[in-house]
Amino acid sequence: MISEQQMANAVRFLAVDAVQKAGSGHPGTPLGMADIATLLWTKIIKFDATCPEWPDRDRFILSAGHASAMLYALFYLSGFQDISLEDLKNFRQLNSKTAGHPEYGLLKGIEATTGPLGQGIGMAVGMAIAEKIAAARFGSDLVNHRTWVLAGDGDLMEGISEEAISLAGHLKLNKLTLLWDNNSITIDGSTTLSTSTDQKKRFEACGWQVFEVDGHSPEDLFKVIQKAQQSDKPAMIACKTTIGYGAPTKAGTSAAHGAPLGEDEIQGLRQNLKWPYPPFKIPNEVLTEWRNAGLRGSAERQAWEKRLEKSEKRKAFTDTLIQNNLPENFETMYQTFKNTLLIQKPNIASRNASQMALEKIMEIIPNMIGGSADLSPSNLTKATSSKVISAENFDGNYIEYGIREHAMGAIMNGLALSGGFIPYGGTFLVFADYLKPAMRLASMMRKQVIYVFTHDSIGVGEDGPTHQPIEQLAMLRSLPNLITLRPCDALETAECWQIALQHKNGPSALILSRQKLPFLRTQADINLSEKGAYVISPAKGKRAVTLIATGSEVALAIQTQTLLSARGIEAAVVSMPSMELFNQQSKKYQTDVLGNKLRISIEAASTFGWAKYADYSIGVDRFGLSAPAEQVYTKIGLTSEAIEKKVMEVLYETNS
Repeated sequence: MISEQQMANAVRFLAVDAVQKAGSGHPGTPLGMADIATLLWTKIIKFDATCPEWPDRDRFILSAGHASAMLYALFYLSGFQDISLEDLKNFRQLNSKTAGHPEYGLLKGIEATTGPLGQGIGMAVGMAIAEKIAAARFGSDLVNHRTWVLAGDGDLMEGISEEAISLAGHLKLNKLTLLWDNNSITIDGSTTLSTSTDQKKRFEACGWQVFEVDGHSPEDLFKVIQKAQQSDKPAMIACKTTIGYGAPTKAGTSAAHGAPLGEDEIQGLRQNLKWPYPPFKIPNEVLTEWRNAGLRGSAERQAWEKRLEKSEKRKAFTDTLIQNNLPENFETMYQTFKNTLLIQKPNIASRNASQMALEKIMEIIPNMIGGSADLSPSNLTKATSSKVISAENFDGNYIEYGIREHAMGAIMNGLALSGGFIPYGGTFLVFADYLKPAMRLASMMRKQVIYVFTHDSIGVGEDGPTHQPIEQLAMLRSLPNLITLRPCDALETAECWQIALQHKNGPSALILSRQKLPFLRTQADINLSEKGAYVISPAKGKRAVTLIATGSEVALAIQTQTLLSARGIEAAVVSMPSMELFNQQSKKYQTDVLGNKLRISIEAASTFGWAKYADYSIGVDRFGLSAPAEQVYTKIGLTSEAIEKKVMEVLYETNS
């Protein structure tokens, strides 16, 4: 008879041996959490190792991503096909699937890229919300799974955790369970050095059901989990554990956290835990027991597949939650919308143009899940057909996130990771900083998340420098795999939404104005924004200079073009809604658009990054001012007259 202790020790020693062989890693948390993880994986969590992408599997998020070696051990022991013992031996090595922190896409079974503490909690909340929405739409026969998240002290200290657990409690996400590895140790030492927070009371105040248990007592933990599953609230289980459990001199100390234990310590660990086997050796009888546990969900998965096959909702479920397809008629219907814009030629802020696009999009695409960080009337992210999700009714498509940008970013990642949903969320561009950690993970995971950032420049005016984004565009453009889109008018805004919806391999950010923009485009049959940049207003004669602009400054560039033409200087104006898309084009296309004469960029933001395209940049390399927008533009020198003067100066210097 194989004991639970032996099962857990198999996890412990695979993790410890992997860390030791790599020469780096975190052995303490796997040693401390192995009892918890083993119970979950062998008796609680619903999954099938032969089909790790089963849509109705339970989601397991290791928010304490530094314990990745434990997760890889669980995958191997359970019988996941794309991980081998060699992969464990190659832990943290170049091109290995077993990276230092779990990376989504490297191994089946990794539900999210984790490591930045607190982000896993936010993503787990997003997955729990996704389960509720999907169940409301398709019924519990097809959608009935739980979300489990393992978190440590660091996860709970990070501010994002407060935002996430507060919203989870408000929405009564009763299929969400957080197991807290309560070992009272961080890198610097005891948690008493930096916190006196009563985490149990904190979670209770946020509307969670709280339990407490010895994390090294599987019997007690099993009973507590059964109670937690009956709760009508999200559950937090405070599991008292010992970091580095079993290590003779390092157990219970920060020395067990972030470095290999060392050969002598591991030898003592083997003696203490009665594990006489050499590194990476798992006895056949223990491995067999683990592999059987990995198959215990097979029958349930097969029964689910039969229910799906017979369900009248099968096509809708498959198209959205599995394949995440856009409707077949999307392009035709959306083209009609763009043609209407060309006829109407509305002179509106791009945030208003975005709302017009959303009105059409939300009618066409059922799996869009919107939201805003308490700025819906300002971001204009709520369409007529938007239905707000609440604890009483998840049959909706809009989340009131409250003033919680940090959590909103992570929750949107969770919605995207759950499968089938296209999340979008709005806030002011200046607060993109609050979403940055989650945006970075979305970009790493290449998940389709759409950010709606309004109030995009010094055009915010009276709100002043605290709310006038200067450096945010440069930050967004520096993120690999993120497409940043700053449209110049209503039609470009519609095109940018189309790009974001069709971009399945990463996130997109729409950068939108508060102030009105003139309608500039003259054709709608081709999505000109798809190539990132194009000549929106050609030179009337031989091109002497190219003015490259984005967003609200495109109209300003065209005004400057007229002034220069009166002086006999012919300029071409290029609209560049997306640097990233333009970079993907051929060198010939780039040269045809930008020309081979003087190039000057114009943007009401930092000039950082423009040197790649322009010989000279006109922008805002200082913080803004509190005044009406027109006065701010004038003071900073972003008027057609001021730009004309600067262009003339640069031309003179270039030709002299």
